[in-house]
Amino acid sequence: MPSPLITPARASSDSPLLVAVAEQSGAQRITAPHYHSRGQLLGATRGLLSVDTNSSRWVVPATQAVWIPPGVIHGLRSHGPFEGWSVYVSAASCTDLPDRPRMMTTSGLLREAVARAASWEGDTLNEAQSRLAGVILDEIRTLPEEFLGLPMPQDARLLKIARALSDRPDDERRMEEWAMWAGIAPRTLTRRFVAETGFSFTEWRQRVRLLKSLEMLAAGKSVTTIALDLGYGNVSAFIALFRRTFGATPGRYESLLH
Repeated sequence: MPSPLITPARASSDSPLLVAVAEQSGAQRITAPHYHSRGQLLGATRGLLSVDTNSSRWVVPATQAVWIPPGVIHGLRSHGPFEGWSVYVSAASCTDLPDRPRMMTTSGLLREAVARAASWEGDTLNEAQSRLAGVILDEIRTLPEEFLGLPMPQDARLLKIARALSDRPDDERRMEEWAMWAGIAPRTLTRRFVAETGFSFTEWRQRVRLLKSLEMLAAGKSVTTIALDLGYGNVSAFIALFRRTFGATPGRYESLLH
């Protein structure tokens, strides 16, 4: 297991109000589920990260970041060697920051400010550093939210299905078969999936496949292989759906990952 980006003592401290870390490794990074009293904004410099909380899952490219409020359990996995950064914000400074996990599009200003803050040493911020820390907090507070995450249901039966599909998004079982497997009536599954995730079962399964396709692109797989492996009978249909969701073709998106 990789060592923490900051020490547990620093992760639970209120001083300084902001700690930034950037790291580049030749190895994959996998962080087991954990929590700390600081809020955390994390992102990739290159490639993709998968970030999980109890309620959501995100696949995060270098143009975006995920905000984790204090006390929220979360884990991380890089797809390939880890190149990423994190900003840890003291609990006292999180009172007017988002109170739930969210994905956001980063700005050039945020990325440059984080790069500067990652060079700071010590546990006391001088006047100039405090001003730049305030800029970072303003960016976290005001950057637009992205809705490309995957909400996880809370009902234990639905969560069982969701986790199985997350592990094997190419599983072609029909909704009725999933309902029987999990011990829930099909009509109840249909109703509760919408109520708990905001997506129909079919839409949710489509979303988990698209997020899996990002991981496969990062691994260097071809668009045709990805489409067929994920159960799309028509490669053109996969490309069109990908473009509608992510605003770029898979080929164009892949070029942004490397």
